[in-house]
Amino acid sequence: MTTQIELYSDYICPWCYFFTGRLERLHNEFDLEFIWRSFPLHPETPEEGQKLDIIYARYPYPIEDMKEHLCRNARALDLPYGDRTMTYNSRLAQELGLWAQDQQRGDAFHLAAFRAYFASGKNLSDKTVLLELAQQAELDLGEAERVVEERTYSDAVDRDWQRAEDLGITAVPTLVIGEDKLVGAQEYRSMANFARQHGIKKS
Repeated sequence: MTTQIELYSDYICPWCYFFTGRLERLHNEFDLEFIWRSFPLHPETPEEGQKLDIIYARYPYPIEDMKEHLCRNARALDLPYGDRTMTYNSRLAQELGLWAQDQQRGDAFHLAAFRAYFASGKNLSDKTVLLELAQQAELDLGEAERVVEERTYSDAVDRDWQRAEDLGITAVPTLVIGEDKLVGAQEYRSMANFARQHGIKKS
């Protein structure tokens, strides 16, 4: 029987982006299914975005060192990573992402959203960008536009955010099985052990 693992993530989280390859490997090697859950990393960000330096300034490290650290990780993982200067509100992208998941195109949409932001620096709160992502994920554009305009998945995102709070999740990525959590962009060995500890068998 396939086990479901909840994955709490946000499209503007670099470690969630770096995590994607390990997730794919875990999915391929174990009998499990990931259920994507939205997490509010920086929900206060305005739709027009704000300077990344404002975010970086919250941490006790030199900004240039933080930027270089992220770039090195992206290069090591062979992931496209642009020279971004802005961060954007990801709420609408999360709503469209949950809809994409219900259409069985979640994986394609999530990867497209990550790359749009981290590789191309696109505004994930912009309707045109969101429809481009829907097209890349081979989703129905008319329905995607309705989801964005009518906010039909707003309640679903609210439920994810509330469950994250109830579980005490304060950082992403976080994997959840039942009430047990594995927090952060862990090495693959830790992820595989987490799966085995919960009785998940190899495929």
